[in-house]
Amino acid sequence: MKIAIYPGTFDPVTNGHVDVAKRAAELFDKVIVCVAVNTLKEPLFTGAERVSMIRESVKEIKNIEVEEFEGLLVDYAKKKNADAIVRGLRAVSDFEYEFQMALTNRKLSAEVDTIFLMPHEKYTYLNSTIVREIATFGGDVSEFVPEHVKNELIKKVGNVRTNRRRK
Repeated sequence: MKIAIYPGTFDPVTNGHVDVAKRAAELFDKVIVCVAVNTLKEPLFTGAERVSMIRESVKEIKNIEVEEFEGLLVDYAKKKNADAIVRGLRAVSDFEYEFQMALTNRKLSAEVDTIFLMPHEKYTYLNSTIVREIATFGGDVSEFVPEHVKNELIKKVGNVRTNRRRK
């Protein structure tokens, strides 16, 4: 069985993330979308909320599982018997960082390959930061995220805006 890990912060999951997950699911027997705890980021959503939103977004794809993890990705990949790490590339600007991470992961664990997948071109400009910013200022994110994610964003950023006004 060929297993792939698709890691990310997914704060929130976008249609581009879902597209890459679907593409990975066509290439591998099992894909584990893993929500990373990144100590360098302050996510809008909790890990559990992100896991829940991703599960709902990919529920139709039978060979995808969703988990949260913390630690070195290669250690997690070994624990899951993964053959590959899947990373999405939207633009050339993603490549330098992703290439550096892939080489570092290879140095740490030569038996786990990194596979780069590009989302559909209609998602190449899209990232979670942009989606959060649009939602925070009351913009419509309907074209960028699944419907249930949009609803969660509206609830969350409404709370964020309300809390900011109180300060």
